[in-house]
Amino acid sequence: MNFKQGGFTLIESLFVLSVFLIIASISAFLLKPQFHSLEKQQFISQLKADFLYAQQYALSHHVEVVVHILPGEKRYVIHEEQSENFFVERQIPDRITVRGETMTLFFLFKADGNISQFGSFAIYAGKERYRFTFLIGKGRFYVEKE
Repeated sequence: MNFKQGGFTLIESLFVLSVFLIIASISAFLLKPQFHSLEKQQFISQLKADFLYAQQYALSHHVEVVVHILPGEKRYVIHEEQSENFFVERQIPDRITVRGETMTLFFLFKADGNISQFGSFAIYAGKERYRFTFLIGKGRFYVEKE
């Protein structure tokens, strides 16, 4: 009797498995910097959207809305001035630092949409720096990468 078995040897299987593990580990190292970049972009985009939401909430409900950035606690909160119930509470990622520059990290959106103070604060994400600048007037702001 002539039996031919069509399988792989142990050596062949181990070789294929080791090649697969090498390729998988290389791709994991290449994706890590991409994750940090996406995390930074998502945080800045979310912060802008939250500021716009706070301003629109103040306008539509005719109340003052408090924005308080707490860098020591790595979070920021937004709530009505007369209430301590937060309608936005978000964490700041560990790799991101927020620092006040010409304005404090505590300000109000008034009932007419204006901001209580104007100026700028900085966000540091690794080697990159972003500046949020609030203008005098209707609470407009913009973000620029420096």
